[in-house]
Amino acid sequence: MSKVNIKPLADRVLVEPAAAEEKTASGLYIPDTAKEKPQKGTVVAVGNGKKDEPLTVQVGDTVLYGKYAGTELSVEGADYLIMRESDIFAIL
Repeated sequence: MSKVNIKPLADRVLVEPAAAEEKTASGLYIPDTAKEKPQKGTVVAVGNGKKDEPLTVQVGDTVLYGKYAGTELSVEGADYLIMRESDIFAIL
């Protein structure tokens, strides 16, 4: 997990996506054009939550989120997603 100087606002969460699968279960290598977007990642930073709704995720949690959830960011050469907590389906 990396240290980032970004503080999300309100109910937003900054997630570092997990790396895409390089091989299939049977050992075949997947080309870059066929790799699927990961739907799992690690929470790097969280906002303060809304007035009457505190956040349930914490920094360091591994989460599952929707395939097209969030907005992609690139900070200091690393890729991140920033999304609302409601876009997160589960904590692993």
